[in-house]
Amino acid sequence: MSRICEVTGKAGLVGNMVSHSNRKKLMKQLPNLQTKRFYVAEEDRWVSLRVSSAGLRTINKRGILAVVRELGI
Repeated sequence: MSRICEVTGKAGLVGNMVSHSNRKKLMKQLPNLQTKRFYVAEEDRWVSLRVSSAGLRTINKRGILAVVRELGI
């Protein structure tokens, strides 16, 4: 399973970690993904989403029903 947020679309980044001596090592920066279950009261069902912490803030702000309708789940 890919590490992509289902709400915001955030994915990982790849870059160099540079030390004081300017040696470079390839590194990955992955998003903070959590698997959460949300209850949609209007449809009387549970929805499981793999969301980042920014996606959780989006759901808190707009509501789970609006996010689920936009995703088409």
